[in-house]
Amino acid sequence: MIFKKLEIVGFKSFAEKINFFIENGLTGIVGPNGCGKSNIVEAIRWCMGETSAKSMRGTGMEDVIFSGTANTPSKNIAEVTLTLDNSQSDGPIQYKDDKTIEVKRRIEKEKGSKYYINGREVRARDAQTLFADLSTGAHSPSMISQGRIGSLVTAKPNERRSILEEAAGISGIHVRRHEAELRLNSAENNLKRADELRRQQERQLENLKKQAEEALKFKQASEEIKRIEAGLYYLKIKELKKEIKVVQEIVNESDNEVSGLTIEINHNNDLLKNENEKLRPLRDHKVEIHSKIQRLNLEIKNLEDQEKRNEEEKSKLLKSKKIINEDLEREKNIIIDAISNKKRLVEEKNNLITNENKYLEIEIEAEKNLKIATEILEKEQNKLEQISNEITKKSSDNENKKFFEKLSFNLMQTKDLVANKSYGDAVNKIDDIVREIKEKVDLIETNNDESLSNSIMEMTKNMKKYQENYAVNLSKSQSIKTDSIKRKERLLNI
Repeated sequence: MIFKKLEIVGFKSFAEKINFFIENGLTGIVGPNGCGKSNIVEAIRWCMGETSAKSMRGTGMEDVIFSGTANTPSKNIAEVTLTLDNSQSDGPIQYKDDKTIEVKRRIEKEKGSKYYINGREVRARDAQTLFADLSTGAHSPSMISQGRIGSLVTAKPNERRSILEEAAGISGIHVRRHEAELRLNSAENNLKRADELRRQQERQLENLKKQAEEALKFKQASEEIKRIEAGLYYLKIKELKKEIKVVQEIVNESDNEVSGLTIEINHNNDLLKNENEKLRPLRDHKVEIHSKIQRLNLEIKNLEDQEKRNEEEKSKLLKSKKIINEDLEREKNIIIDAISNKKRLVEEKNNLITNENKYLEIEIEAEKNLKIATEILEKEQNKLEQISNEITKKSSDNENKKFFEKLSFNLMQTKDLVANKSYGDAVNKIDDIVREIKEKVDLIETNNDESLSNSIMEMTKNMKKYQENYAVNLSKSQSIKTDSIKRKERLLNI
């Protein structure tokens, strides 16, 4: 028998169905690394019954199923079919009439592998035995892979023996011999277990014999007990019949007494019925009275509840009255306080208005005095300016001339401050002028210029006097204005 065709579907890198035809002569597969040449050899070994996932270069047997690529989805089934030529009928006896033998192995995810020979499902051992009879198999030395020649050269005698046996075509006999040995070992184990069971049954049989003897004795004793009990039951029945006869006589006597009592009871029932008819109106009256009492009790209870509600309402009204009286008292106090505050504010307003009129007159007078002081101060400044100009014209000393020119300039500035009503700055300016004049007078006295010194001293005294008068009037006017502003703000608040 020779291989004719290899059909692969979904195995490793072969996503689609591929047929490899093995013709007469040498068939070779040429391609670069990684193109799947080794996958073809592994497909043949896998179809022959390979059970080791490691030899298939995977971690599990399901790794042989095509796992998909970026463009092709994964598969759930892998299938490899080997077609063998049996035209010379040199295959196994059961396939002698078949021209070709198809061996197929199929694996599904989470379901395991199945083997088929000519479309009929068989065991994995049957497929492996078929290839062993053909002197080949998944681990056959006839499948020479990389490094296989070196291992054959260095092989041990036992390994060489397996190669020779396969070449002689008796490796299938060794597989069957191994299977027969396993069956013989299993049969020996079964015989040992059967012998042990027989011994257990013999031991149980002895126990059962003893139990049967005891059961027979128990049965005889039970029959004797039943016979004795039957005699006792007969004697008891005779005694019971005598007792029944006595009881029957007593019952007849009792029936006579019961009939007399029944007549008497009927008479009493008639009397009771008549008395009940007499009592019926009284009972109806009692029921009516009882209903009236219940109605009155309900009315009394309702009145008590109403009284409680009235008491609660009364207490609430008293509390509300108390709160209202307290609120009225508080409002009265607030009104009294408001009236007193109003009266006080009116009086304060009248006083402020009166004082405002008085202070208005004082303010007018102070303005007049300030105006007069300002006019006098301006006159003195004019005089001082004239005197300084005359002194400047008469004086031949350049230093005196510069001093009086500066003095005239300061006096002009003072006039401007007074005209702009910057009275505080004007007073400070006048103080500076007076101080400078005093210093100049002291200097003139040292130079023995008596006439100039006297005129300047007189002018300084007048300036000092009018300056003090001006400062007093200015302070008084400012104070009156400040008080007037406060009074106006108070009036607005009132």
